[in-house]
Amino acid sequence: MKFKHIRFVVLLGAFAIIGIIGIQLYFMKKEWSNKEKQFAQTVTICLRNVAIKIYKFNNTAPSVPNPVRQLSSNYFVVDVNSKIDANILEHYLKAEFECYNVQTDFEYGIYNCETNVMEYGNYVFYNGKVKQDAISSNLGMYIGYNYYFGVNFPLLNNTIAGDMTIWFFLVGILAVSVIFFAYSIFVILKQKQLSELQRDFINNMTHEFKTPIASINIAADVISNPESIREPSRILTYGSVIKQEVNRLNDQVDKVLQIARIEKSGFHLRMESLDLNAIISQAVENCVANNGSKVEIKSHLAAEVGFVVGDRMHLTNIFYNLLDNAVKYSGDSPEIQITTFDIERRIIVSVSDNGPGIARAHQKRVFQKFYRIPTANVHDVKGFGLGLFYVKSICDAHHWKINLDPSPAKGTTFILEIPQKPMSK
Repeated sequence: MKFKHIRFVVLLGAFAIIGIIGIQLYFMKKEWSNKEKQFAQTVTICLRNVAIKIYKFNNTAPSVPNPVRQLSSNYFVVDVNSKIDANILEHYLKAEFECYNVQTDFEYGIYNCETNVMEYGNYVFYNGKVKQDAISSNLGMYIGYNYYFGVNFPLLNNTIAGDMTIWFFLVGILAVSVIFFAYSIFVILKQKQLSELQRDFINNMTHEFKTPIASINIAADVISNPESIREPSRILTYGSVIKQEVNRLNDQVDKVLQIARIEKSGFHLRMESLDLNAIISQAVENCVANNGSKVEIKSHLAAEVGFVVGDRMHLTNIFYNLLDNAVKYSGDSPEIQITTFDIERRIIVSVSDNGPGIARAHQKRVFQKFYRIPTANVHDVKGFGLGLFYVKSICDAHHWKINLDPSPAKGTTFILEIPQKPMSK
């Protein structure tokens, strides 16, 4: 799938999800508002009935046409135009709320005009049980009435939320849908990345194999020429070319197969005590021998580093891959430095080169399998992008850390950290 198609899918999906979320939030808010209005209307009717009963009990007349005032979404005051008996008030409130199916806790207080405070109150559970002395400090006063009581519903939001369970269920479904969409996009992008890596790997493998195949083909043509029989030295030379290129092809195939085996069955490490500096020196000698005198490798190996526990073959391969990678990307005159030192119960090994360095955009991906820094259509650097992936895999298997130092302005520095105290034989 092309990137523009992926972008279209992402934008279309994001627009659809934002639209669905917006619509759902709008209707949820509207439904919540309707629930609050419905509750307020029901409570207003209940409290008006309570006021009428108190008027009849006290044999008084209402002073205002509508005795009920809503001061907030969950707080109401009721004018009764006479003193109120708390026990009678509580009885009337329970009866009316039960009659109109108001299933939520409430608390009430009675205004004392002599002391100008809300006096006496109970916290009443919707099942009728009373919790003494639980009056809320939020029961405010209303200057428009002389004799009145206030009723507060502290759990109103919880009650409305309980009535909107289906809406929260729909929100949960939407959240799962959003997570699924995000995961799908992640999978698509991951598959696209893997597809690009596979394509680059095939291109690199094609370029890697074309050169030795071409050399073998030329050498075979020369050897097949009857005239070449008269020049044994020439046949010997081209025979060695064929042998060299066949070994080169074999090495490349072995690298790919080795990674495949590692991913399938993991590592089988043969742990032993190893002289780290000796392993590094051997890798340096092999690298110089394979690349000739053009390579300059300076070793600064601290004597106190001593021995480490690891797999000899894989540890040797780590340093050879790092050195070989440094040679490939350092141009015509590679200058490489490898340093070891011991600090805070850790062994540090750094491998630096004088190459052009690695841009920050690529630094986090250099350890990915098959990943190579883009060089347009230029294929002057050989390889499949497996060397650093192999190094990282070996370090992870040993519980070591390998990082790319992003600080140098020029050149590349890899830092290997072995979090263990050097051991002696």
